[in-house]
Amino acid sequence: MLKVSSNPHIRSKDTTSRIMQYVVIALLPATVFGVFNFGLNALLLVLVTVATTVLTEYIYDRCMKKKISIGDFSAVVTGLLLALNLPPKAPLWIGVIGGVFAIIVVKMLFGGLGQNFMNPALGARCFLIISFTSIMTNFDCDAYTGATPLAAIKAGEGAPGLLDMVIGQTAGTIGETSMIALLIGAAFLLAMKVIDLRVPGSYILSFVVFILLFSGRGLDPVYILSQLAGGGLMLGAFFMATDYVTRPITKNGQYVFGIFLGIMTGIFRIFGPSAEGVSYAIIIGNLLVPLIEKVTKPTAFGKKKTKKEAA
Repeated sequence: MLKVSSNPHIRSKDTTSRIMQYVVIALLPATVFGVFNFGLNALLLVLVTVATTVLTEYIYDRCMKKKISIGDFSAVVTGLLLALNLPPKAPLWIGVIGGVFAIIVVKMLFGGLGQNFMNPALGARCFLIISFTSIMTNFDCDAYTGATPLAAIKAGEGAPGLLDMVIGQTAGTIGETSMIALLIGAAFLLAMKVIDLRVPGSYILSFVVFILLFSGRGLDPVYILSQLAGGGLMLGAFFMATDYVTRPITKNGQYVFGIFLGIMTGIFRIFGPSAEGVSYAIIIGNLLVPLIEKVTKPTAFGKKKTKKEAA
């Protein structure tokens, strides 16, 4: 059988499963550190959540008599990202509910991989925060008690030392605390050319500019680095905002998307009641991707943009 299609014809050895495997590998440093930092319950949460997402997708495919799709590793990535966004002492059933919601409601009911309109892991996390607020905002564990670094900074209390925040020896979700581990994973994805710096670079830069202008702290390097190292900014910027399905496909659109995320995260953190805001910023950005792509769609070679298209 010959498949005839219009040019250009692009060949690549990368497949969906290989790309997803790269993402899993890139998340391992943050996962291993999270388990080391928070203990056995964190490990169980990771295992249960990943098992739930994989099993849920398998059962759904069997019930709907569809081709089994768990071999593309997207369910593993969804489960792992969701687990890394959970508090380390959360009960295991939180991972189960979140995993089922991510796969069934956010992903499969919209057609499966490539059809979901928002990041499944973040959609599930936001659902869990709304439904089980007290559990999802309780970061006390055997190693740490009290507020997360961002919450302490927002409340005007003493935050952990900057070095502790960069290493990850602070309270927080399982996978967000270690800036070093996340940057190691991000460097791997960049080296493998799975992602580029358009979205994460514009996201982080615009966020820094926003807090410089509106935080009231001025050019305070310690405060800026604390905002970057604390919370889920690095995890969100490199591993969730770069999701192929829910980010714009146009190059200019990716810059616009990243800038929008930086501004929204700054608004949530500086002016909102919560100290965090990465998850909601990315979810809102996902909803605006069709509009961003429409506005930033390049003109076809050899054609001029009409007045109607320009408007």
